Amino acid sequence: MLGIKHIKFDSMTHVFHHKKGKIKNQGRGLSFFYFAPSSSIVAIPLGSNNLPFIFNESTNDYQTVSIQGQISYKISKPEVLADVLDFTIKDNGQYKVNDIEKLNQRIINAAQTATSSLIHDIKLKESIRSATTIEQKIREGFGSSEMIDMLGIEILGVNVLAVSATPEMLRALETETREQLQQEADEAIYLRRNFAVEQERIIKETELNTEIAVEEKRKQISKKKMETKVMQSQNDRKLKEMNLDTDIAIEKQTKELLEQKIANEKKQADSQGYVIEKTMKPYKDMDWKVLTALTNNTDPKFNLSLAFRELAQNADKIGNLNMSPDLLESIMSNNNTQQ
Repeated sequence: MLGIKHIKFDSMTHVFHHKKGKIKNQGRGLSFFYFAPSSSIVAIPLGSNNLPFIFNESTNDYQTVSIQGQISYKISKPEVLADVLDFTIKDNGQYKVNDIEKLNQRIINAAQTATSSLIHDIKLKESIRSATTIEQKIREGFGSSEMIDMLGIEILGVNVLAVSATPEMLRALETETREQLQQEADEAIYLRRNFAVEQERIIKETELNTEIAVEEKRKQISKKKMETKVMQSQNDRKLKEMNLDTDIAIEKQTKELLEQKIANEKKQADSQGYVIEKTMKPYKDMDWKVLTALTNNTDPKFNLSLAFRELAQNADKIGNLNMSPDLLESIMSNNNTQQ
């Protein structure tokens, strides 16, 4: 109504309200009324942005590579960017011109400029494997770029997703790599077979050496057994000789002992015979009757037997001899009683 309007912005937008060539109001997330004929509003988004990029470069061996990635950034100095690019909005809230594309393109150009010097100095194969190096090179380029400061932006991160050659060159590299891998595989097979042959030879040599060592040990064992048997035989012979010498010594001592014992018994017998001879010499010439009387034996049976002996010696002088049954019974009865 009469050119007075109301507008509202979110907290991620930095707003500049210009009136009659001067900044009347600025800040984040503003909401205000303005007079459209004399006002100009600049709205700069502050949130982070992910900027995908892809560009081609030529390597040292004149091959084209395609570098694809993403740059994350945010606008840290909106007042600086507002002086460089146009972010003026119309009454309906739309931008008059799309300078955000200019901002993105300038960032991509800065990344390509930082990358080109690296890619031009390396060959195709090396460039395909240099994603991390390219990332580092782009970060360094942003850090030293005056344009980034002039735009008032802050680089949050750089990611190189792929570095690839043309389809024809990729097929050529695949063929070359395939041939190289096949050659390496053939060489590996050869080396494996050669290693297997060498290992088999080593195993056979080891087996032969083991057999030789076993035979040598057997010879040593056999020799040692023979030496042991010889030593055992010598020890047995010496033991038998010692036993024989011991038996001979024992027999000799036994013989000497027997001889000594016989000599002692002979001397003892001679001594006893001498004693008996000397003892019996007085009785040698005496009549047995006298000797019998000297014994002074009072046994009537003994005396009766002497009487019968005397009768027997003088039987030729005896005419008749009568013995009563009572006498004989008495003698027999006494004999049975003594028995």
